[in-house]
Formats: sequence, structure tokens, C-alpha cells
Amino acid sequence: MILTGELAKAKSEIEEYARDYKLDFFPMIFEILKSDEINELAAKGGFPIRYPHWRFGMEFEQLNKGYTYGLQKIYEMVINTDPCYAYLMDANNIVDQKLVMAHVYGHCDFFKNNYWFSKTNRKMMDEMANHATRIRRYIDLFGYDIVEDFIDRCLSLENLIDYHAPFIKRKSGTPEAAKKIKKLKSKKYMEQFINPPEFIEEQQKSMQEDKDGMPAFPLSPEKDVLQFLIDYGPLEQWQRDILSIISEESYYFAPQGMTKIMNEGWASFWHSTIMTNHVLSDADVIDYADHHSGTVHMSPGQINPYKIGIELFRDIEERWNKGRFGKEYEECDSYSEKQNWDKKLDIGRDKIFEVRKIYNDVTFIDTFLTQEFCQKNNLFTYRYNERTKKYEISSRDFQAIKQQLLFSITNAGQPRIQVVNANYENRGELLLQHITDRFGLDVNYAYRTLENLFFMWKRPVHVQTLSEENIILMSFDGNKHKSQTLGKA
Repeated sequence: MILTGELAKAKSEIEEYARDYKLDFFPMIFEILKSDEINELAAKGGFPIRYPHWRFGMEFEQLNKGYTYGLQKIYEMVINTDPCYAYLMDANNIVDQKLVMAHVYGHCDFFKNNYWFSKTNRKMMDEMANHATRIRRYIDLFGYDIVEDFIDRCLSLENLIDYHAPFIKRKSGTPEAAKKIKKLKSKKYMEQFINPPEFIEEQQKSMQEDKDGMPAFPLSPEKDVLQFLIDYGPLEQWQRDILSIISEESYYFAPQGMTKIMNEGWASFWHSTIMTNHVLSDADVIDYADHHSGTVHMSPGQINPYKIGIELFRDIEERWNKGRFGKEYEECDSYSEKQNWDKKLDIGRDKIFEVRKIYNDVTFIDTFLTQEFCQKNNLFTYRYNERTKKYEISSRDFQAIKQQLLFSITNAGQPRIQVVNANYENRGELLLQHITDRFGLDVNYAYRTLENLFFMWKRPVHVQTLSEENIILMSFDGNKHKSQTLGKA
């Protein structure tokens, strides 16, 4: 349902205010949905037409039950497309709808102008529909259970991508011997006749013989595990196509994981600015304050990206307005002088627009998180006390806080895995490496992932990681798991 009456008027007013503040966004299309409709959209990542899979149904049930029992509520949803689609829940009151609209314009400005979104497909609504059509065609050809099982395996690997790949041109690290199976061009209905199984099997055998004695490949580590499987895995064509679909969608959603704090902070900054300066009437203030405070509330032991983001943008604007940056300010050792420091530069607004354009969460936190900010916002690190069976504050040290925060958001919070050898021990086995930081691999997840990698590679797979300063090699040969210590790190 499209906007009418008071909501249509509110949209026009808020859009005008957003433009006055120099926000630059795609054309906005707002639609009003019922709670179950918006929950269904959320389960599908915001796209109404996606391929059929049980995961979307499961997530819908979780969201629907959460809403029914009052545990959660989706106020809005906005999609990174051109035009930009945003969905409002019909049960929200008018103050909430206005807040959400202002919030959405902030998101859309961020989508359009942040560098890390610049490589995303702005016509993804059409592309998702195309993906769904292709997968339904495979379901008709091979059966729902077979295709669903393969998608299950693909989804378990969807985070094994190189988040920076769209911005880097890399030369292939694979020698000439490591080639894909060459197929003769043919229409799909002629595939089995033009490229019969015997022909493919003969090429596979020839390639395996060529691998014997050849150097390890890739010649340099490959961080995009999914693309490596697409290029070199012994997959059927339909499997390769589905894996490429999962990879494409993973890269589309990747910038959202890389900029969660900034994106939500930027949208919250602008909904707060627009609502408090222009939109709110006296009668709206209490409702707005109640809902805004709920959005930015940060519970002990949790990171709220809305809270961290909005407060850091406010801090940057204030610092650059007052000149609280640079060598002179950093070298000042007088607490009282720093407290009263004000060069009246008034360049804070320009600075936050610059930050919005070029940073992601890691560089945002690394560059602009300060000791004063941590003290002002009462940030600390915590740990679990085995004696008291409670979580306790472990440190208020600035460097410890910053380090833990950076660790939690690096690689969008996912383990960093790379392919280091696809001819491990000269047997065509796949060796992966976990680029370790302070967090190890979850053993159960690692075992299940190895099983799905084996399904893709058709030969034993291994992953090397660290555990208590020991180098551990976890393996799966198709029948059983094995873990061995290779030595000290």
C-alpha cells in the first residue's frame, strides 16, 4: 500500500528537510505493510522475490513469533537499490512513521555515497528475481530436495568471501596446469550430447595426472574461497551456477556487514536532527523521546551500533567544530585547557560528510575512537569470572577497549579463511588456513564446514588454525574427521 494523506505529506516535508541538509539519495519509494508482510520481507533480506528455501521460512517464523509475543518489532526496512525501496509497518503511530522516514533518508544517502557500497548492484531487485527463476528451473530439472540440499551447503560457506575483492584487481595465482575443465559450447538441452560424461571424466583424469608433481596452487593465498570453488571445483554446471548466485548475493550484502555501526549511526544522526529541529510538535516529544532512547539504548555487555555510531558522529562534528584534533591538540597535556579548547573552526558538518563517504566500521573506529570518547560513554571490556559465574568489567584501558571493538568487527565479524594449497601433499587435496587473531574457530562449525567443502571439492579437505599457541590441522576425508597438532606457532 502506497502512502496517502498525512503520511504522504510527512514524506514530502521530511524529504525537503533532508535535501536542505545536503543529503543526497536515490528516489524513495515507501510502502506500508502489515506485520506478517514486513516479517516475511525481513526473512528474505528485504527482497520479496527470492529463491525458495526453508531458511527463509524458519526466519519468518522466528520474527513472527517474536512480534506476536512482544519480544521484537520491525519499525522499518530499507533496501540498497535505485530507486530505493523502504517499508513501513502499518501498526506504527504517526510519530514512529515520521522518525522511520527520516531514518531511511539517512540510510539511502549512506548507500548512495559511501565508497564501500559503490560496487554493489543498484538493480538487485531485478537480479534477485533472475536468481529465483534460475534456481526454480533447476528444481524442475533435478528435484526440490537435491537443489535444496546443495543450497544448504552453499549457504554454510557464504561468508568465505574476500570482502575487499570488488576493490582490488588481482592477478590469478594459479599456474597453467591448474585449469578448469574445458567444455564445448552448447545449448543446455544438448549439454549431455555435446559434453558427455565420458568426455568430462577423461578431462578430469587428465587434469589429475597433470597435477602430480606440479607446484602448489594457488601460487599465492586466495581469500575468496567461494570463487576458487566456482573456478576450480569439480562441480556440475547447475551447481556452479547456484554457487555463483550465493557468491553474488554475499557480495551484495557484504558492505552492510562492513558498515553496520556507521550506517546505523548516520541514519540515527539524521533522524534525530530532522525530528528535533523541524518535525516534532509539542505533543510528539514524549513518544519520540521514548522510542529514540529505546533505539540507542546500550545494554551492559552489548554493542549497540545505533548508539556507538550516532555518538561517534556527534563527537567528530563537535571536535572539528572546535578544532580538537591535530598535533597541537594532541600534544597539549593540560586537562583544563583541553576541556575549554575551542578554535571555532565550524567545519564539523563537512567532516562528518567526508567520513560518511570514505570510511568503513574498522577504519571509522580505528581513526576516530578516542580515550575521551570511551570515558564519556562509559565503555569498558568485560570477561566471564569462573569463580563468581558472572560477567565482570576486566578493563577500562582505552587501548584494550579499542582492540576488542576492532577485533569484533574485523572481516564483518567472520573468521578469515583462505585457500593456500589445492594440491596438498601432491594428492589434489584442499588446504585452507585460518588467519588467526585472538578468536579461534568453533570446532563444531569447522567440522560441518569441512564436510560441505568436501562435497564441493570431492577430495579430502583440511584447515590449519591455532589453539592455545599450537598449530592444529583439522581434516575431513569424506568418512571421518581428524585433528592433529603440527607444532608450536
